[in-house]
Amino acid sequence: MTLMSSTRTWLFATPEEVRRPEGPGSLPDAGEDRHPWWKVMCLTGVDYFSTLGYQPGIAALAAGALAPVATLVLVALTLLGALPVYRRVAQESPHGQGSIAMLERLLPFWRGKLFVLCLLGFAATDFTITITLSAADAAAHVVENPHVPAYLHGQELWVTLALVTLLGAVFLRGFGEAIGVAVAMVTVYLALNAVVIVVGLVHVAQSPSVIGDWKDAMLTEHGDPVMILVVALLVFPKLALGMSGFETGVAVMTHVEGDPGEPEELPVGRVRHTQRLLATAAVLMSVYLVASSLVTTWLIPAREFEDGGAASGRALAYLAHGYLGDVFGSVYDLSTIAILWFAGASAMAGLLNLVPRYLPRYGMAPEWTSAVRPLVLVITAIAVVVTWVFDADVNAQGGAYATGVLVLFSSAGVAVTLAARRAGQARLAAAFAVITLVFVYTTVANVVERPDGVKIAGLFILAIVTVSLVSRLRRAFELRTTSVVLDARAEVFVRDCARRTIRFVANEPDLRDQGEYRAKAHQIIEDNDLPANADVIFVAVTVTDPSDFESVVEARGHVLHGKYRVITLEASSVPNGLAALLLHVRDLTGVRPHVYFEWTEGNPVPQLLRFLMFGAGEIAPVTREVLRRAVPDPADRPRVHVG
Repeated sequence: MTLMSSTRTWLFATPEEVRRPEGPGSLPDAGEDRHPWWKVMCLTGVDYFSTLGYQPGIAALAAGALAPVATLVLVALTLLGALPVYRRVAQESPHGQGSIAMLERLLPFWRGKLFVLCLLGFAATDFTITITLSAADAAAHVVENPHVPAYLHGQELWVTLALVTLLGAVFLRGFGEAIGVAVAMVTVYLALNAVVIVVGLVHVAQSPSVIGDWKDAMLTEHGDPVMILVVALLVFPKLALGMSGFETGVAVMTHVEGDPGEPEELPVGRVRHTQRLLATAAVLMSVYLVASSLVTTWLIPAREFEDGGAASGRALAYLAHGYLGDVFGSVYDLSTIAILWFAGASAMAGLLNLVPRYLPRYGMAPEWTSAVRPLVLVITAIAVVVTWVFDADVNAQGGAYATGVLVLFSSAGVAVTLAARRAGQARLAAAFAVITLVFVYTTVANVVERPDGVKIAGLFILAIVTVSLVSRLRRAFELRTTSVVLDARAEVFVRDCARRTIRFVANEPDLRDQGEYRAKAHQIIEDNDLPANADVIFVAVTVTDPSDFESVVEARGHVLHGKYRVITLEASSVPNGLAALLLHVRDLTGVRPHVYFEWTEGNPVPQLLRFLMFGAGEIAPVTREVLRRAVPDPADRPRVHVG
């Protein structure tokens, strides 16, 4: 075996540790491991809780003395907005499909597919920036540690690039079970943060004047308490980094234990436990966010939060070193580096599941996306480029990360609003609509303030849509019907004709009266020089959703006007439905069927576009091409006649 072939074999092999769902609607394997909800919470918390490593510093830099008040607004939106929304998402998607799949169901046809592709662009932004931002903050903790060699100081970019590359190398090898590691990591990290916050509060109690100074600073800058609240409401979108993790919490809910013996189709216990997971994580994180914002705002000089300051991107680590010594501070740094590192791993795993989950089902994915390692290389390369562009700056990447998170929140709000409305829950739909408007406002404010996020998301969306459409065009002539089911009457029609010659006549139904079928039969007989008494079966295809790439064809037999046999079927594409029916009949009877068409009038270019977009158009040549690609041997292929 040559080096090139062995490399290709390794590259396209799927690591055994990687588990990938088949699609938003698929049920997980019966043997999939289940864990108590609190353990799975730690897995999702690796990303969610890790924001404590940089959130207090970003809050102080963005809001100044108002950071604690703005954080309280953020917590209120988390508990009263994001939490109810994602509790409903968990209820509506109990197999981990998430809000994107909800919108896919609620918004069919091409508008739904394009909307989902745009959301995938923002989700890709969210996950990619999670990798780069977390690695950048981990690098900041490495470089700022006093025990690190001096030559690493000022080399955050190179340390970050090394961490991102190493993360990609880990996934090239494979990704094993992470629940146990996540439990230990989150437990240690939250415990260390609790120690730092409590020690900080003790110092505040010993010097209560810092609280008075903080109040005076707010009143001096912003006037009365009403103005403080108003300014905090305007500022809090900059703090949106502290709201991540909800979409991940729903995505991993297939690992949550349900009630004993509950059916997989209706996992009520799993939904209940996932909702408990989301609530516990939100409450726990809210407490940490408020406490950390207060103690860092009170105890750290404002200048230290600025770029180049000792607390820039690492406020709690600054307190850990300052009040508990370098040994404890180094332990805290190691814990922070580890959880930030694992946050990147969680994001990488999310991308590896996100891309193959949607695009192949749309017929919009290159073949290599079905393999893990090529996708890892692409994601790692993108993360390296993003890191280089942002110069590994945590604050600069905050806007892009927040944009991805907030767009997903807004889409989830839209999804649950539509779901509640369709369920007839008018008041609940109205409440979700208000929450969605708040998310939209927060998203817009964040984009206006920091447009980098939407720019990066736009690049992701452009890349996804372009690659997807090109791939869809390349696969347009594939036989993409998963199965064909004939009802009893249709099967009788086919078996009866199999004793002679099976002749299908493609007919676009109009009035479906006796004259229509009589004229069609006469035309086919005349155009193809068939016997006057030729036995034919009319076939009428109704296009369901032309944006669906795959579909199941159900064929039903009818006898109309006492003499005309008609088979009706539904498919996402007329040529694919007809080709699938012909091949199924061939396999069922062992007889090659014939199908008769008439040419469609009009310019062939618009007809081709009609086929690509709406599943119709010039049916005869496309049906023949689908059959040619599906059956290379002409002697085994159903016969196509056009008159």
